Amino acid sequence: MSAGSTLVTGIGELVTCDGTGGGGAGVRRDHALVVEDGRVAWVGPAASAPSADAVVDVEGRCVLPGFVDSHAHLVFAGDRSAEFAARMAGERYDGGGIGVSVGATRAAGDDELRALLAGRVAEMRSQGTTTVEVKSGYGLTVADEVRGLRLAGEVTQETTYLGAHVVPEEMRADRSAYVDLVTGEMLAACAPHARWVDVFCEPASPHAFTGEESRAVLVAGRDAGLGLRVHGNQLGHGPGVQLACELGAASVDHCTYLSTADVDALVGSAGTTTATLLPGVEFSTRSPYPDARALLDAGVSVALASDCNPGTCFSSSMPFVVALAVREMGMTPSEAVVAATRGGARALRRDDIGRVEVGARADLAVLDAPNHLHLSYRAGVPLARVLEV
Repeated sequence: MSAGSTLVTGIGELVTCDGTGGGGAGVRRDHALVVEDGRVAWVGPAASAPSADAVVDVEGRCVLPGFVDSHAHLVFAGDRSAEFAARMAGERYDGGGIGVSVGATRAAGDDELRALLAGRVAEMRSQGTTTVEVKSGYGLTVADEVRGLRLAGEVTQETTYLGAHVVPEEMRADRSAYVDLVTGEMLAACAPHARWVDVFCEPASPHAFTGEESRAVLVAGRDAGLGLRVHGNQLGHGPGVQLACELGAASVDHCTYLSTADVDALVGSAGTTTATLLPGVEFSTRSPYPDARALLDAGVSVALASDCNPGTCFSSSMPFVVALAVREMGMTPSEAVVAATRGGARALRRDDIGRVEVGARADLAVLDAPNHLHLSYRAGVPLARVLEV
């Protein structure tokens, strides 16, 4: 190995997420790996490890790919804890609270938003997340959406234009004019700062977008060169999943209320469209959890993400998401880890992250535990962190 290489050894359990073994976790014991130029250069039995310029001994801990959080809303100001308390007292979520965050975010300066964003990303890394997708959507004016994406681009390459989050209060009297803005002037200004376009397709909410409006947003975004993502079927049955599969979206997120036809569409589109489940939202809104077990058994491509946001899940913890997936959605611990790593990478159409294989990015996490079972076994304990090599 060349100068600058690092041998990571003393690994109690290496979770490669290479698609082999139970749940595709590719668990290896008594293995080591070498990192060179930010990539995995070698993986194999520790006894056969080549020499390297430096050595990191993790002393029996578990090493796994860094979590890939493919759905997060991190550019915002303000506080909505009172809304959470109201939901715990029985108030139903319908998307209306987003307007509170829009007002606070519009009023915040760039430096304030940048500091808040940096703090949230640091919090994620302290819990093992190495890649995060960040959406706009709390500005809902041309200037504020551009600002949100520009700031997001300072911390990730996975930036998503979500001008179609909700219809802002000042334009509710003319929804069509807002859709025209989102698909016209706002899109033109935001597309250079985004990789993806997203829409809150939720006819059950008076604040979000119908199937027809969502189609217009997605087609316009696609024509502008952006990849497609969809918020779908969160509050009730609706057209989001079918629309995402029809248009070849990389991911349709939430998938809480699914018909047989929706599941069939996801199965048929498994090579293209991932169902990204966000159980932190169900935890924070007292909503029913998606049936991940049924989706996996049917052959659906499944990912897990945090949906860290100020209203429906203000948690940045992917280990918490993994524990919820195991406890509430019928996933095995191995399946949940794969969905939170390789599944998230698939939802972002990335093949360089979410796995520990030669050629992949050396985005690694380490657990203060001997194996990955502890992520759900010791829920709420800060076991995971990014492994700096």
